[in-house]
Amino acid sequence: MLFEKAKTDFLEHLEIEQNRSQKTIANYDHYLTRLLDYAGEELKVSDIDAELIRKWRLWLNRLGTNTSDELQKTTQNYHLIALRSFLKYCAKRDIPALPPDKIELARTKRNQVTFLTAEEVERLFEQPDIKTLSGLRDRAILELLFSSGLRVSELVGLNKDNINLKRREFMVRGKGQKDRPIFISEAAANWIQWYLDKRDDTAVPLFIRYGGSKKVDQSGDHSRLTARSIQRMVARYALLAGITKHVSPHTLRHSFATDLLMNGADLRSVQALLGHSNITTTQIYTHVTDPHLKAVHQKFHRHTEE
Repeated sequence: MLFEKAKTDFLEHLEIEQNRSQKTIANYDHYLTRLLDYAGEELKVSDIDAELIRKWRLWLNRLGTNTSDELQKTTQNYHLIALRSFLKYCAKRDIPALPPDKIELARTKRNQVTFLTAEEVERLFEQPDIKTLSGLRDRAILELLFSSGLRVSELVGLNKDNINLKRREFMVRGKGQKDRPIFISEAAANWIQWYLDKRDDTAVPLFIRYGGSKKVDQSGDHSRLTARSIQRMVARYALLAGITKHVSPHTLRHSFATDLLMNGADLRSVQALLGHSNITTTQIYTHVTDPHLKAVHQKFHRHTEE
């Protein structure tokens, strides 16, 4: 079977049977198309062997981007993960193909987690001009990001009727189309309520944009803030707050997790609150337990001088 035909069937399988998001499907299509770019349109599924993959990985490693002469190892791994998922699909459909476990991912360096201190969070919160509707909106967004640990993609998808401000909890559908409960602080709920009280529109999205040439759409998604606009907003306020480290919406998610752990939360609970499918992903935050381990050692380890 031609790889192009099998790829189309696989992407339809992701959409219909796996109920994966359109963004995920588009990413898998992009990564698998890169294999066709290298091997040619006449590539057959049966042609994919260890040697072809080895040469493709070399090609990917030397493939430049707009900002770099090389493709990052993490991005290269995304291509391999997509191919591995495709080969798993082939195995289930009894299409002769290379076993997916033959593909090993490249080792990557795990970046150090950046998070904000309590004092930096407060400085960040103080930056929006809450006398304006857009400033009130921005303050509500910052409070919600830090209070909930939401991914920015999850936040921008929220509608007004998704969130229960009285109970201060709601459900969100995250990566892999998995639902998880979200809990927010009283302060975050209050700021969101104040923002909604000031709005005089009937737009569906929880957070909408203001200004520019486009008018607020009273019914649909044209007024919805984008993830990129929130990223720029957070970075701008961090700069105004005098925070020198790189700050993004994900930094507030890291700060949420770090704050929980430093105040005694267990790793499994933080995993559930973040929506991580694997505990190893959550373990990037174990650095914050180091001070606690040092305190335990100093308190309980008996050491006497001879």
